[in-house]
Amino acid sequence: QVQLVESGGGLVQAGGSLRLSCAASGRSFENYAMGWFRQAPGKEREFVAANRYSGGITSFADSVKGRFTIFRDDAKNTVDLQMNSLKPEDTAVYYCAAAKTAIPFATIRGVASYDYWGQGTQVTVSS
Repeated sequence: QVQLVESGGGLVQAGGSLRLSCAASGRSFENYAMGWFRQAPGKEREFVAANRYSGGITSFADSVKGRFTIFRDDAKNTVDLQMNSLKPEDTAVYYCAAAKTAIPFATIRGVASYDYWGQGTQVTVSS
């Protein structure tokens, strides 16, 4: 049974940093897409960042480009999201996601492209 478990969320002041971690179990995702999405209250889940496979090109949402980075560790089967220069508008529940089959780069930002989801971790950025 595949599980994704996120950790690292919390409360931080604007301009600060947080690092989220997602640990996968049940199978390896080295050759498959993994990434992060987020959902703010009253809004739809939105894409944050992902890559098609470990070491592949990473796609970022325009709103986080230059501030967020993904790190994948194949040995640990984890994907981390390093978030710098945080803004109040980054406040949301952050979800880790993984695909069970190869997906085209063109679809990497789509919620429907991912088969496995974590339970989410809250990130709150105060102004």
